[in-house]
Amino acid sequence: MAPVPGAQSARGLTARAGGGPDAVPERAGVIHQSHQRCAALGLSRITRPDYAPLARADLAVVRERNQRLQVHAAPVMAMLFDQIAGTQSMVMLCDATGTIIHSVGDDDFLSRAAKVALQPGVNWSEQSKGTNAIGTALMEEAPTLVHADEHYMHANHFLTCSATPILDPRGNILGVLDVTGDHRSYHQHTMALVRMSARMIENHWLGDDFRHAMQLHFHSRVDFIGTLMEGILAITPEGRIVGANRGALEQLGLSGAALRKQGLQALLGVSVAALVDRFRSPLSTPLQVHAADGRLLFVHARFDWPVWRDITQRPDVPVHAARASSLLHAPSALPAGLDDLDTGDPAMAALVHKLKRVVDHGVPVLVHGDSGTGKAWLVQAPHQHSARRARPLVTLQCAAQGGAAVDAQALARKLQQAQGGTLWLAEVGDLPAPQQALLLAVLQSGHFTPPGGDRPVPLDVAWVCTTRQARPATGLDASLLHHLSGLVLSLPPLRQRTDLPALVQRLLPVCGATPQTRLAESTLALLAASPWPGNLRQLRQVLRTAVLLAGPDAELLPEHLPDEMRQAAVGGRLNAAHTSRANAGPAAQAAGSLQDLELAAVRAAVAAAGGNVSVAARQLGVSRNTVYRKLRLAP
Repeated sequence: MAPVPGAQSARGLTARAGGGPDAVPERAGVIHQSHQRCAALGLSRITRPDYAPLARADLAVVRERNQRLQVHAAPVMAMLFDQIAGTQSMVMLCDATGTIIHSVGDDDFLSRAAKVALQPGVNWSEQSKGTNAIGTALMEEAPTLVHADEHYMHANHFLTCSATPILDPRGNILGVLDVTGDHRSYHQHTMALVRMSARMIENHWLGDDFRHAMQLHFHSRVDFIGTLMEGILAITPEGRIVGANRGALEQLGLSGAALRKQGLQALLGVSVAALVDRFRSPLSTPLQVHAADGRLLFVHARFDWPVWRDITQRPDVPVHAARASSLLHAPSALPAGLDDLDTGDPAMAALVHKLKRVVDHGVPVLVHGDSGTGKAWLVQAPHQHSARRARPLVTLQCAAQGGAAVDAQALARKLQQAQGGTLWLAEVGDLPAPQQALLLAVLQSGHFTPPGGDRPVPLDVAWVCTTRQARPATGLDASLLHHLSGLVLSLPPLRQRTDLPALVQRLLPVCGATPQTRLAESTLALLAASPWPGNLRQLRQVLRTAVLLAGPDAELLPEHLPDEMRQAAVGGRLNAAHTSRANAGPAAQAAGSLQDLELAAVRAAVAAAGGNVSVAARQLGVSRNTVYRKLRLAP
């Protein structure tokens, strides 16, 4: 594509950013796209922008309209400025249009900032000031860093800006929080501080919006509850989810709209009454539950007990903590035990057979597989099948979180929590070297010292490890690897499995389908033909979206699947096969013609039958499984 006049290439931006922020291709692409938008708007790179602020009366109206946002943001902005004081920077709050409504800054920087009107009343949208962090963050609806000459207008090249949108509990943009400073004083941690500060404002807003609702705080790591990384859900007495913070959306992998259509019981497998019973005591410890996709979460509920005490008298039955998982209650949901993992695929059947032979015999299990193949579900199944199922399944994330690796005390806490149960080492291949030494010492001695204890105690833990790497040996101490790899299992990607129809039926109830929801055979044929690069995680999201688009109790049709999936399965691959054969030599054409003709015949029969695979199979004189297999194995 020809370059847009006045727009810089992403490669050029990346090359020039070496002295400032990390030059990642994704960020360079965002800047390049913004420059293209600015050029399309006819903005000048050299003409001085209009820095005139709003009239005093108009600014008063804007501030009044955003008074609540400023009230929540002002103390957080003051705290943020304390962290960056002396860096020739200032903190700004803008409304949803990009107009500055409040700012605090270094006196030394204010005189230079005045030259580009970094003051209340000035609008910094892309349409007004070209590429800049505030305006581009609003356009991208994502945190944005713009450094030095990445700004579209030359007048702003001396600046470095880090901005992130502020969202309300329904996912709408309230405004933008920004730190702008001299580009020579750029610090790589500034964006992280801005994002954390925005989360604080969002959490304050959610707490104010739903102060009379139950607030459910959760995270996959129990020690993250109470931090800015936790997820927060606002729950009504009926179990409806009416609000969520950014952490909740990230952990659950759902949009705000999709999350609000979920009920608490379906999402986390626990009732409101059970939470009230559990957490009416201020000394209650977090409860372990499983999300609909099988991930283990720790939750803690906060509510006004005098308002909520009558909830325990409602007819819904509390769910015991040990059974707080939708996987254990829905017979057609995702697997809970080893037998449930066997849905007809030979590779999975062999895997289940091996696990049954070693469970309860002290053999550590190491599972590797692509992202989204279901490693979390595979970890839970042997635990539920074992004699340790009444004890906890504890997760230790081996990759450093936010730059902080697991220390000796954190490891000791995890070991203490897992005593009598199972310890899951997630992404064990990412475990830093010092922590490898700590873990190896524990495994070799068979003892550990609990936090606060003065003497070691025998270790009673079943070990299971997972890694997305083909083999976790890279970077992992050989002795530690030998201790952890008793049974090594390879989890197949979805494209290689032959049990897709059974998996779809298992997933549908978890994705919001009712017993009346029907799956058209033409839809199943398209699902069978997809390569599924995102594996089970992608399949679940596709089904969840299809259920939402179709509506309750409706039939899931091809039109409810992603456009690219329909195009690739119905037309794209057949066209590619014809083109490839036309360009090939005579020998290659002869070798490939039979397979291509078979595939073309199958697709033609399915199309002629209106997508009905059973009718197409009868016309071809083959079984339905043969039709599905031909479509799945198509190049």
